[in-house]
Amino acid sequence: MCPECSALIDATIFEERGKVVMEKTCPEHGGFRDIVYSDARLYLKMEDWSFGDNRGIENPAVADATRCPQDCGLCNLHTSHTGLANVDLTNRCNLTCPVCFANANAAGYVYEPDFETVRKMLQALRDERPVATRIVQFSGGEPTIYPRFLDVLRLAREMGFSHSQVATNGIRFTDLEFAEQAKEAGLHTLYLQFDGVCDDIYRRTRGKALWEQKLKCIENVRRAGLKIVFVPTIVKGLNDHQIGDIIRLALENIECTSGISFQPVAFTGRIARHELEAKRFTLSDFAHAVKEQTGIADPYEDWFPLSCVTPFSKLLSALRGEETTTLSCHPHCSLGTYLFVDRDRHAVPVTRFVDVGPMLRQMDALAAKAGKRRIQIFTRLEAWNSLRKFFHAERAPRGLDFKLFLQTLQGMTDKRYGRGKSEQEGFTYRTLMLAGMHFMDSYNYDVERVKRCVIHYAAPNGRIYPFCAYNSGPVFRERIEREFAAPLALPVARKESEEPALVG
Repeated sequence: MCPECSALIDATIFEERGKVVMEKTCPEHGGFRDIVYSDARLYLKMEDWSFGDNRGIENPAVADATRCPQDCGLCNLHTSHTGLANVDLTNRCNLTCPVCFANANAAGYVYEPDFETVRKMLQALRDERPVATRIVQFSGGEPTIYPRFLDVLRLAREMGFSHSQVATNGIRFTDLEFAEQAKEAGLHTLYLQFDGVCDDIYRRTRGKALWEQKLKCIENVRRAGLKIVFVPTIVKGLNDHQIGDIIRLALENIECTSGISFQPVAFTGRIARHELEAKRFTLSDFAHAVKEQTGIADPYEDWFPLSCVTPFSKLLSALRGEETTTLSCHPHCSLGTYLFVDRDRHAVPVTRFVDVGPMLRQMDALAAKAGKRRIQIFTRLEAWNSLRKFFHAERAPRGLDFKLFLQTLQGMTDKRYGRGKSEQEGFTYRTLMLAGMHFMDSYNYDVERVKRCVIHYAAPNGRIYPFCAYNSGPVFRERIEREFAAPLALPVARKESEEPALVG
């Protein structure tokens, strides 16, 4: 995609001095060059652990699409169903972050769908086939300032979503009563904006000192019985040196912290080539930074693409006799590992005591065998026990045996066992997900990634859009929000009993 005019153009991806480079030329605007992976060896490993495409959705809103990503919403060209759905409740915010692309002050208008429109957006997700969307994230702007935020949480629970989370700056959760109300309404997890461990970072990324409020938010989440995933936006030369500190803080708060989703910055506007090269931070940069700053995970041994878990989903579907959510995204969208954390907060990557690669291939073979027979050819116990040979108890962290390991896997996919009473009673072992998710911009845009996206947006026009078509590339966000927006100075949607909430 041309960064100047958004025209679809051919690109060449090649290795140069150990890095993976994309080059492309627009007939009108000339050539562009970007590093998409700073380590070609790790890039190729990610491709080794992709288990193929899914079959898309059975009821696409656009059934006759011919070109991605213009004919979007989701369309017949898309090969994945929704793994995580975003529903933007508002573009208003109680911060004015310099790095944000989705706020009312930057846009010049207020986008805030009313409650019934939100219901229709959620219903579109639940109507998706062959798998109804199960995990929803409310986003914005700052979604917690939406006038009926708690009602939306209750609605999602009533509609059958098994997991609700909120992408938030955490300011409202510095109020313990609000955190407890959100928990009661059905909230499970905060995707907490978390760029570093000192105010200097927040002043530069968010325009305000926020460190004490972040710590207060973590404490209230712990007291309310919620979970946190830290979400740092990483800019090379700005806060990449604090990756290790963020991981250590998560381990210190492992009782309420379930993961960290590091997100290298995407450039939504024009940027000079020298500045792009100076600030571009790729997923392989992230993997190496974790090793350098913590010593915990080896870049080549311990990291796998998110899509590597598709055999696990396929096997679950075969054993249950029903479709389950399958994260069949492109192997270069993300990478991650799971840390198993003992009572002393000592973290061990799962790859140190489980032969992850051979285990995944075994799962894939078992799922294929069951699918071809179309009958139950083995019991669940037999299937899971066949994986025992990949588990090495002598290298596992203290207190973890094969049974508890399997229960922990179950808790990751079935939240009835992964949180609440089951977690408190020791049904699962404590884990911390470390992940890097690199959303695209017009400089590194790859249509093949868009087709396989599993992180989607539900829009008020009834359609569902891949993340990197909604926020970058064709940027459907802007045209959709403007269609359903109000002028910035007007009052926003609210309950009849509330005072007007003015924006300014």
